[in-house]
Amino acid sequence: MKPLYIQVREQDNVAIVVNDGGLPAGTEFECGLTLLETVPQGHKAALRNIGKGEPVVRYGAVIGHAAARIERGAWVREDLLELPDPPALDSLPIATSIPEALPPLEGYTFEGYRNSDGTAGTRNILGITTTVQCVAPTVDLAVRRIRKEILPRFKGVDDVIAITHAYGCGVAISAPGAEVPIRTVRNLALNPNLGGEPLVVSLGCEKLQPSRLSLPVVSDEPFVVRLQDEEYRGFGDMVAAIMRLAEKRLERLDARPRVTCPASDLVVGLQCGGSDAFSGVTANPAVGYASDLLVRSGATVIFSEVTEVRDAVHLLSARAADEGVGRALAREMQWYDDYLRRGGADRSANPTPGNKRGGLSNIVEKALGSVAKAGSTALRAVVAPGERVSQKGLVFLATPASDFVCGTLQLAAGMNMHVFTTGEGTPYGLAMAPVIKVSSRSQLAARWPDLIDLDAGRIARGESSIEETGWELFRLILEVASGRKRAWAEQWALHNSMALFNPAPVT
Repeated sequence: MKPLYIQVREQDNVAIVVNDGGLPAGTEFECGLTLLETVPQGHKAALRNIGKGEPVVRYGAVIGHAAARIERGAWVREDLLELPDPPALDSLPIATSIPEALPPLEGYTFEGYRNSDGTAGTRNILGITTTVQCVAPTVDLAVRRIRKEILPRFKGVDDVIAITHAYGCGVAISAPGAEVPIRTVRNLALNPNLGGEPLVVSLGCEKLQPSRLSLPVVSDEPFVVRLQDEEYRGFGDMVAAIMRLAEKRLERLDARPRVTCPASDLVVGLQCGGSDAFSGVTANPAVGYASDLLVRSGATVIFSEVTEVRDAVHLLSARAADEGVGRALAREMQWYDDYLRRGGADRSANPTPGNKRGGLSNIVEKALGSVAKAGSTALRAVVAPGERVSQKGLVFLATPASDFVCGTLQLAAGMNMHVFTTGEGTPYGLAMAPVIKVSSRSQLAARWPDLIDLDAGRIARGESSIEETGWELFRLILEVASGRKRAWAEQWALHNSMALFNPAPVT
């Protein structure tokens, strides 16, 4: 393969090396650029001389300032970049560049499960909610028995899952911030893929009482099992009660057929994990194109991860559908700035060793690539963590960037399909919704053929375009949503645990 680099914008003074294994010192590109030292794959080479203090530009934006003079052809390493200040939140451009609506896409459908509240599920699952960690082992045992002894009789139900977590007691239940995990637990129980059949297991003495969840009553039969109630004589009685109520709900879920639903019933969450320097030029732009197609179809698209948006927030605030949406975006960014400050950290704590190994020098570069998942349409709403999304179109859900916390909050928001981009790779998966994995590099797709569902690395090699890969992903989403195809994480039953975001004190 001839020496190749990717320069995103004409004004960029750095570019990333495409070739597998990187390129050695002395490599000459067709443009005449010669590498002065070995540059690993995905890492940046200087396209021209950059003086000390001068801006280093990628994606047409300043990702840092040179800590020392950088010669043309040199490897632009992390230690040569000084982190710039983030965009000031009190002077953001708000609703200044609202994109015109793209032509609607009509006629696209999937086969899903219609719920009484008007939502649609892509899977038909019974979820058993817990109010406190104390009951988690009991519910886990009950779920194992239900799967073995009861579920095989109900062929129309995909699974039974335990919604367990490390919350519920030993916490300041009424402190500022406690509303986040409480509403998250509530909205997880109401996820569209659970069919509106909540079942709750409580200990009885915990601070998070079932009544705090305000779950809807869907039938005359009880939907809460309290393990401390005197009616239960021993552990066997407790498990039997859970199984008895679960069986009644399975009967109702089993009677629901898949029906044709418009693509507008999809709520697709977007996330990246194990990102690298290719993420922002292959996988994330392809997902962004698919995001536009979903929005054109009337669907809801959720993107998240505050610290991976913060340094590119000015690009999104300008796309806000109105001033209220733009102000809400700034408000959530400010809340998170304050949250990090209280913990003695800032957004620079976000990048991981793997991100840096993959060529991402700092959080600014990571954020500029991350927001590519949001496509090009107007930002229609901003939602606080733990809240449920009600707006169609592109929505920002304010979450931490942690894969597990973000995925949990997107499920609580109503996500029924998940798209996850990765450069370094991760076997991440969710029990409550299918997860489609998109790789930023072809090497990862080749090394993990039974974990990666779509290879966007072909874009870097010129074997596919962003548009072509975006359409491929859009069609794959419809196939997986319909149950006609299963993503690898679902085939392997890879289910990461729920991870609640709790900014309130633990007592």
